[in-house]
Amino acid sequence: MFLPINKKEMDNLGWKYLDIIFVTGDTYIDSPYNGVALLGKLLVKNGYKVGIIPQPNIDIGDDILSLGHPRLFWGVSSGAVDSMVANYTSLMKKRKEDDFTPGGINNKRPDRAIIKYTNLIKKYDKEKKPIIIGGIEASLRRIAHYDYWDNKIRRSILFDSKADILVYGMGELSILEIANRIKKQEDIRDINGICYIDKINRDDFCELPSFEDVSMDKDKFFKMFKLFYDNNDPLIAKGLVQKHGDRYLIQNPPQRILTQKEFDSLYELGFEHDLHPELKKYGKAKALDTIKFSITINRGCYGECNFCAITVHQGATVVSRSKESILREIKQISNLKNFDGVIRDLGGPTANMYEIECDKKLKKGKCLEKRCLYPTVCNSLKIDHSSLISLMKTVRTIPKIKKVFVASGLRYDMILSDKKYGISYLEDLIKHHVSGQLKIAPEHTEENVLKIMGKPSNKNLKDFIDIFYKICKDNNLKYFLTYYFIAAHPGCDLKNMYNMKNYIEKYIKLSPEQVQIFTPLPSTWSSVFYWIEKFENRKIFVEKDLKNKRIQKEKITKPIK
Repeated sequence: MFLPINKKEMDNLGWKYLDIIFVTGDTYIDSPYNGVALLGKLLVKNGYKVGIIPQPNIDIGDDILSLGHPRLFWGVSSGAVDSMVANYTSLMKKRKEDDFTPGGINNKRPDRAIIKYTNLIKKYDKEKKPIIIGGIEASLRRIAHYDYWDNKIRRSILFDSKADILVYGMGELSILEIANRIKKQEDIRDINGICYIDKINRDDFCELPSFEDVSMDKDKFFKMFKLFYDNNDPLIAKGLVQKHGDRYLIQNPPQRILTQKEFDSLYELGFEHDLHPELKKYGKAKALDTIKFSITINRGCYGECNFCAITVHQGATVVSRSKESILREIKQISNLKNFDGVIRDLGGPTANMYEIECDKKLKKGKCLEKRCLYPTVCNSLKIDHSSLISLMKTVRTIPKIKKVFVASGLRYDMILSDKKYGISYLEDLIKHHVSGQLKIAPEHTEENVLKIMGKPSNKNLKDFIDIFYKICKDNNLKYFLTYYFIAAHPGCDLKNMYNMKNYIEKYIKLSPEQVQIFTPLPSTWSSVFYWIEKFENRKIFVEKDLKNKRIQKEKITKPIK
């Protein structure tokens, strides 16, 4: 079933009230890829009545009161993407399109959506029910952070939104416990995975430099972020506090990681895999093309690329679904009346991390002084693609399945490190799960920039290119690689881009299809380097002029003769 978005649908379900109302900056696609839909279905399974208000009009109160007042609390999210990232390009131009809005026109999601929606609720909800904010925008902005669009340090979004509680990370366990506690009228402030504001400090928590200090002192900002980043693993993290004026942001330790059984259960909540029928009259939601028939096989990423937000939001520990759960979901999707026989993606944040994790990390927590894949693959991480090979082979045998694509990114350094199964995995992938081209993301070719990005050496790329084309030749396949690169990352100047252009002409021999100009996402290491203009305590070049950023991109996007 679809969760109700209007009173008529509540009446059809026999619901006279709602316990929880979610407000979101995305349209309502009933899919496990939609965080609000997933949390809503989870709460319904546990006995709660839940409704969704997608993309409300913030200028009047009609939309926000369309489902009445929640009995327990409001849940607010900007959607699957930070609203400022969704609304603006890296060159500060307003985006015209929004894949998560019916009709595709970017006119439904306000800037700083969580703040706007929370203010809207406070203005019109006379019952003053608690407001819980969450999702990626809240998660990445939960402490003082550098904001690219204001070009300054902003306060925790909990202060700016004036919400009651912030749920950070993947919020299934936390939101369910919040609902249970509020229902029983119990205190919720000791729940893991949440932030709240208090007038009293927590002496048993680690205190970060204050908002005022990090706003004025870049060295203190760096110190703050390192303490914050090092306290994200549930097995080792301490609670954090940060003073804002005369009050304190309290961040409880992270919520525990889901067990495989719990993770599996999220995908058996009965999703429609479609846009809500009442919203189809406004047009097509382009995001549905990608997520409608896509399968998540794992969550989290231990790649820890410095420009990426996944580690801070989803975590650096990979949790994989059971093979049986994945097969059940594919069989369910294959029976949908509009299924065309094609699974669009069999992946996750990184496609080839399925059932690959470090036993030491699972027992004792993440290492603080080294990473799993940088500068090279850690010996403690036993790379083994055999489970993934078995999964892909089985999926291909399911009736009604014509093709299964792997569209998620993959780590080719992991493939090269798997001496037993790596090449077999790549050959299986090329022969059965790509459509003539395989997308990879080296991001850059210059070693000094790769180091600041936290990406592996350029040598991995050269080796992978050779192996890929050898497999294609041996199997008489005229396939090719496409590449994602980043321009204007901290440490990258025009000379670096010129050198990358020469590398592309020599080894790749085609113009890259995807070149992004770096955007400093909140609470990523690269945004820290961008703001403080330092890396490993030394001064680095950071391109901040918008015109020069565009020139960097154009250096490698002009067609190769």
